[in-house]
Amino acid sequence: MIGRSIRGETALVVGAGPNGLAAAIRLARAGWPVTVLEATDAPGGAVRSEELTLPGFRHDTFSAVYPAAAASPVFAAMPLQRHGLRWIHPDACYAHPLDDGRAVALYRDVARTAAGLDALHPGDGERWAAFVRPLLARFDAVRATMLAGFPPIGGALKLLAALGPITTANVARLVPGSARGLGRRLFEGPSSRAWLYGSAGHGDVPPTEAGSAIAVAYLNLLGHAVGWPSPQGGAQSLTDALVSHLRELGGEVRIGALVEHVESAHGRVTGVQIAGGERLAADVVIADVMPHALAALGGDGLHPAYRALLRRYRYGPATVKVDWALDGPIPWTADAVRGAGTVHVAGDDEETIETIALSAHGLPERPYLLLGQQSVADPTRAPAGKHTAWAYTHGPNAGIDWSAQLLPHVARMEAQIERYAPGFGERVMARHVMGPADLEARDRNLVGGDVGGGTYRMPQVVLRPIPALSPYRTPLDGLYLGSAAAFPGGAVHGVPGDAAAGAALSDFALGTSARPRPRSPDDRPTTA
Repeated sequence: MIGRSIRGETALVVGAGPNGLAAAIRLARAGWPVTVLEATDAPGGAVRSEELTLPGFRHDTFSAVYPAAAASPVFAAMPLQRHGLRWIHPDACYAHPLDDGRAVALYRDVARTAAGLDALHPGDGERWAAFVRPLLARFDAVRATMLAGFPPIGGALKLLAALGPITTANVARLVPGSARGLGRRLFEGPSSRAWLYGSAGHGDVPPTEAGSAIAVAYLNLLGHAVGWPSPQGGAQSLTDALVSHLRELGGEVRIGALVEHVESAHGRVTGVQIAGGERLAADVVIADVMPHALAALGGDGLHPAYRALLRRYRYGPATVKVDWALDGPIPWTADAVRGAGTVHVAGDDEETIETIALSAHGLPERPYLLLGQQSVADPTRAPAGKHTAWAYTHGPNAGIDWSAQLLPHVARMEAQIERYAPGFGERVMARHVMGPADLEARDRNLVGGDVGGGTYRMPQVVLRPIPALSPYRTPLDGLYLGSAAAFPGGAVHGVPGDAAAGAALSDFALGTSARPRPRSPDDRPTTA
């Protein structure tokens, strides 16, 4: 029977987000009995869908667009299509509307993207194509570097062999570089630069700061390589496929099981205690939680110095997210925007830079919006003739009275859409608003409304959650961290969870975690 452990080890995974499910699947494939404990009423973490506004309108509660998932080597190794996952690709990955009524878009096709850039400023498209084509030709090496466990030495060596030392050095320059610096090197036209800078709004590193160049280059490269797709029917379809595959392997998901404490004895894990006092025994616990939560769960079982480092982990900006039920598609002025799955509502190059910078310490009058309109390509999201849309924007994670500022800021968000799509407000049938506290209440990993799993400012973009050769192992034998707080970080790709499970399997194979563990009198076998 699949899922039967030859040696009898058992594993628990705390949290049924994509990383927790990826960890459980890897363990189950290795023959370990594994149970995922999820505190809320459904699995998925930040990959869920609900009827947030009106009956028949299916909204993605948190994340919605998945280029990293489409590129993920972890998910590629799973038969998710057999479990119902279907990727839907919009006509354009994203579009960036401009005040003159035009727009520039990222398409999977490089030539089509270059033509749009050249239409804005002759030569910009040619320079973009020259920049991305060598990387696309060697995308497997790029993926092995960006979507691998830490340290990504194998991918880096593969990239060096594929690109050669000079091109590899140019790529390496992107890591400490800024998006503005990259934009000035690549483009002569300000509209082309605005298009590039807009991708920086997916994270929390402004286009003027170190680390933003690699972020915008990578997101656009993913668009050409694998697209920016969404699951047919909603994000929940990805979660449902992961859960179905796990159960096929013999694993279980238990909802409504809030883990309050990781128990240990003599320096190694013995199990967990969940709300209500129930105790479950385990040889391995993989925690798909944020660092401060890991410190609390491990308690005195973790070395004080390690707990102190976890508590120093820095979180990203707060987020406001709005979902709309619409009486028709958003009436964008620019044709290129109408078929895009994602829209960067940001203005010209200088406004994009200024607005993203302002949002770090205040609420701009014209906020940067990351907007999704998945129903344009996927009509299963809404009743016939109707549409769904969502948008989020960032704000400071401290110093804002969100109870007073939330709805006024939503009005600013809608005014921004109206700026490029006159008549948008007339099509709004209903809206659902979530401020930072609402997001965290629905998913404990969204600390303070941070949807990125921690800041990506230097040096935390690489050394996540602490400087360590293995960010997945903890000082407590048998306890591993497998969340977006660990390298390579956020987005939905399952790599941290898979890497944490890999570390556990390696430790047991080498015997470093295989010594007998003492059991307390009231230890019980893990139940599903």
